[in-house]
Amino acid sequence: MLCCMRTTLDINDHLLAEAKSHAALRGLSLKAFVEEALRERLHSRGAGRRAQVVLPTYSGAGLQPGVDLTDSVALTEIMDAMPGR
Repeated sequence: MLCCMRTTLDINDHLLAEAKSHAALRGLSLKAFVEEALRERLHSRGAGRRAQVVLPTYSGAGLQPGVDLTDSVALTEIMDAMPGR
């Protein structure tokens, strides 16, 4: 036996109108359309996975002498003194 839970959602008026329109075009009730959309989203490939973030990298001479990466104040002073910043 299927069990259903009644719930209330606040949905943007424009989005709700669009959902109703799509449901009507497909001959579905709004409930069926929303359930289908939720199933697709939850079971889609990559659901729950975050997009990969590509961080920029820069070439250079590496860590400069005298730079202590654990001293944030000194590091900020060095970066502020760099030309072009």
